[in-house]
Amino acid sequence: MIGNDIIDLSLAKIESNWQRSGFLEKQFTEHEQKLIFGSPNPFILVWKFWSMKESSYKVYTQQDKVRFFAPKKFNCILISEKEGLVNFKNQTFYTSSIITQDYIFTLASKEITIKAYSKLVMPKFIDRMIKTKLQDLTAFPAEEIKQKKTKNKVPLYYYKNILLTKSCSISHHGNYGVFSLLYPLIMTNTNTTPGISPIKEAFHHP
Repeated sequence: MIGNDIIDLSLAKIESNWQRSGFLEKQFTEHEQKLIFGSPNPFILVWKFWSMKESSYKVYTQQDKVRFFAPKKFNCILISEKEGLVNFKNQTFYTSSIITQDYIFTLASKEITIKAYSKLVMPKFIDRMIKTKLQDLTAFPAEEIKQKKTKNKVPLYYYKNILLTKSCSISHHGNYGVFSLLYPLIMTNTNTTPGISPIKEAFHHP
């Protein structure tokens, strides 16, 4: 299973004042706060941690099927500039992030190495682009590929009764949208690129 998140940094600057009283204490662990205050760019690290937490939360809720809001309980550990770990209860999630001057994108998984496909798109085109990608992979007509959501609002894509996505995560914020797909075993011979490590090879720009 995979989860993703994207942060439009320009919008984050306008919408959220991370320096307001109580914000960091409510959302971040003491260790994370220490790293934020010691960072040369605390704004970026705040939203990188947030993206790591959110993408890991999406993986967890696909398993547990219970939605909740408890970002502070997702403990972030930085491994490198791109890679990290998020611990929640007795589970560990592996994350890889792309940081640009415009956005932060993070993909999370329970597995260290996975085959996943992620694409940056305009938010209003996400569903259409997913169906087009699945059509390219399967030859099933895009207009007959349907999105169905689980009880926990997780999107999955089907052609009739055939499941085309083992896991699907969709995020949008401001000017940016992204989708990440993990294909079922039957489709693992398709031309996908290993994700998570390194994610950059799996991140396709329009």
